[in-house]
Amino acid sequence: MTYEEFNELCRTLPATTYVTQWGSSDVWKVGGKVFAIGGWEKDDSPAFTFKTSELNFLVLSDQPGYRPAPYFASRGMSWIQQYDFSAPEDNELTYYLKESHRIVSLGLTKKKQKELGLNQD
Repeated sequence: MTYEEFNELCRTLPATTYVTQWGSSDVWKVGGKVFAIGGWEKDDSPAFTFKTSELNFLVLSDQPGYRPAPYFASRGMSWIQQYDFSAPEDNELTYYLKESHRIVSLGLTKKKQKELGLNQD
């Protein structure tokens, strides 16, 4: 997945906003909370960072192409970074980005979720 494809995917998710921060990374938020970051790899190759469930964090931490996310994971948060594209496929990353959006949106207050039209099933 390229940064352009990453940004297009994140743009299609409900109630998202985009900012450039942290050394010109592409940062996507839902309800003001970060759910995905495109950037941070030292050699300019694509790297994507996202929030996961605790179980997915444990599983992905040991998978080729993934690692605990710099800065986030060292603070005890369940964030993963996909940095090597020789192993994973785009549909796998798409799943995790959508799941990150869902997890972060569920952490918003019920009032904020309703205001944004999220999780109203």
